[in-house]
Amino acid sequence: MIKTVIKKGAYFDSVSLMQVAKKLNSVRGVSDSAVVMATKENKGIIKASGLLTREILDAGDNDLAIAVRASTPAAADAAFAAAEELLNRKPSRDLTGGERKAAGLEDAVKSLPGANMAIVSVAGRFAGPLAADCLEKGLNVMLFSDNVPLETELELKKAALRKGLLVMGPDCGTAIINGVPLAFANSVRRGNIGVVAASGTGAQEVTSLISNEGAGISQCIGTGGRDVKLEVGALTFLQGLKLLATDPATEVILLVSKPPHRSILKRISAEIKRVKKPVVAVFLGGEVGERVKGDFYPARTLEEAAFKAAALGKGQEVNKARELIYDLNLKAGELARKEAAKKKNSRFLRGLFSGGTFVSEAQVILPELIGKVLSNAPLDKKHKLADSMELSGHSVIDLGEDEFTVGRPHPMIDFTLRDKLIVSEAGNPAVSVLLLDLVLGYGSNPKPLDDILPALREAFRANKELSVVASVTGTEADPQVRSRVVKGLEAAGVLVMPSNAGACRLAGEIIRLSVKR
Repeated sequence: MIKTVIKKGAYFDSVSLMQVAKKLNSVRGVSDSAVVMATKENKGIIKASGLLTREILDAGDNDLAIAVRASTPAAADAAFAAAEELLNRKPSRDLTGGERKAAGLEDAVKSLPGANMAIVSVAGRFAGPLAADCLEKGLNVMLFSDNVPLETELELKKAALRKGLLVMGPDCGTAIINGVPLAFANSVRRGNIGVVAASGTGAQEVTSLISNEGAGISQCIGTGGRDVKLEVGALTFLQGLKLLATDPATEVILLVSKPPHRSILKRISAEIKRVKKPVVAVFLGGEVGERVKGDFYPARTLEEAAFKAAALGKGQEVNKARELIYDLNLKAGELARKEAAKKKNSRFLRGLFSGGTFVSEAQVILPELIGKVLSNAPLDKKHKLADSMELSGHSVIDLGEDEFTVGRPHPMIDFTLRDKLIVSEAGNPAVSVLLLDLVLGYGSNPKPLDDILPALREAFRANKELSVVASVTGTEADPQVRSRVVKGLEAAGVLVMPSNAGACRLAGEIIRLSVKR
């Protein structure tokens, strides 16, 4: 049964609603839920999840919609009671013991004199005007909100350029500015490597790998994924590159993105030529196509890019990166041979990712080892899954796509859906390898082992041939402590590699060797 509650004129930001949704999904008897503002965009996504009701259709943009799929009326009532409690909870006090709850942007600016950065996380249709107000008040903007119209993004970024300010986003999930992690980010070493990233997960991966190699980050500027598309013209990406080129604390620059439009790639290449600092670049699935300048270092994977940047940052030869990857490949080869030896009937790989960029990276690496790989976020449209919940052949899916996240917390926060898929995919005797990512840091699940280990144990019980391969993105300084998470996974039987690229190579090699036998 599906039950709905509409709260008229009750606005809540997306982060608050994520927390409520996670609580509802943990209520006994509730199999699915959605907690969203009833905007046109959200209604369309809710429809795809099967939770759309007449009450939600009739609700307005300023109304809060809560929908649950429950086994009994009592379970639905319990879920609504939990939602009411969380929504009415008073804000926690800050470290000084006083409450800070501003009546609006003007009040917030007055309460924090000297502030020069605003994080905007409101419904997409309201985000643009609020971000514009922030720019008028001299604030740089990190625009976490998605569903912001393309024309609004262009207006904001052009206005920011005129004012000498920065707009990171829309849909910018990660940044590290002056050593401060913003939104989904990791606690990394300070250093001399500046990053511009049109990918949140990609930014987390490279900054964590760099930090774990003993190098450090000066700045990490997020742009939002649409920035490198033709319509936007890489306005923030190019601005970030120029800022790092003149930043005294930055000695090496690392650029991270999914493939930009060809004409945008030419603009980026032209700007790289003007930079008098070493530049490393990874455009997953795309190539610069030429040697831009003598100290330009293209990379095929996030791992390669991070290792090259770390070597340069430490004053080492860039070939040091190749040595590190070679050593990791040796380890992967040994592990793969042991795992392949126990395979008899299973043959398929299933990648269940919380980070969209990792899905792209998997599609760069895996086809060379195992052939065609299907996805709900394919690099090549002809490899798109017909149904994202019906995996077939070798498949890798991004659980952070809108089709999965409406009314739910991001899968980096809430493991509920992935846990269900881990168990259901392991129950298929044809599935040989599960490939996973765990992304640590601020904003992510604070207790990842508690949430994922029960599902993994059930998966191993159900499938005696199963191999589970994972990467853990994070550092020792993160709240979850990377080594603690790695040890917990390994104790459960998971094969853990230090990077997503390494995990993809290991998973693919297991499949390749087992098929050859």
